[in-house]
Amino acid sequence: MMRSPGPWGVVGAAAALLVFWHLAAVAAHSPALPPPWPALAAFWQSLGRGMERHVAVSAARVLASLAWAAALAVPAGLVLGRYPALDRWVAPLIYLTYPIPKVAFLFLVIHFLGIYNLAKIFLIGLIVFFQLLVTARDAARSVPRELLLSVRSLGAGETQLFRHVVFPAALPALFTAARIGLGTAIAVLFLTETFATDAGIGYFLVDAYSRFDYAALFAGIMAMSLMGLVLYVLLDGLEGRVCRWRRA
Repeated sequence: MMRSPGPWGVVGAAAALLVFWHLAAVAAHSPALPPPWPALAAFWQSLGRGMERHVAVSAARVLASLAWAAALAVPAGLVLGRYPALDRWVAPLIYLTYPIPKVAFLFLVIHFLGIYNLAKIFLIGLIVFFQLLVTARDAARSVPRELLLSVRSLGAGETQLFRHVVFPAALPALFTAARIGLGTAIAVLFLTETFATDAGIGYFLVDAYSRFDYAALFAGIMAMSLMGLVLYVLLDGLEGRVCRWRRA
């Protein structure tokens, strides 16, 4: 189980990044890469001036995308992993569609879902969906057959096997996929928030860049980093509660 870094670990990593950032800014000597101190000042000034709203909107989009993707991909993946005959029919479709960059469907998604929140959430979730689907399928496949047979010998039906054996066994892998999906969702978030919106960290970054306000631009990047950190910590905390047996 992946453990969240302690507060001192975060402080140490942040200090190292600030030192590296300062050295890079000195070496580049360009307005496009300001030292960390003006960016930190811009970040502080942005608090209470709308930054909280941008972060909240972006976090809500990411969480909604992960939620709908997991709600569909996890059950489908577990079923495919449990029934190889069905997987043999579906696997070619997955192999054909998984490598396609889903952002290529951006204009198609906008055509059918509009240009507002629903389209953004659907596009982000579509990318994460395949990551969770493949992980859930492979995790269900890897459950030892002997374990399934031993539980079935006690009178467990197929539903009970899924509930008490397959799903718990797949949970650690699913949380790992959720972490990867979270990073992917935040990365795609920037693209989806560059059009038809007046809120979100992506919008904040584009607005700052359009004004050549590089300090504010990096303030937005720091806000996105902090949002990702909080979401990762929450995900690790949820895994710690759900997969308590892994603490041993």
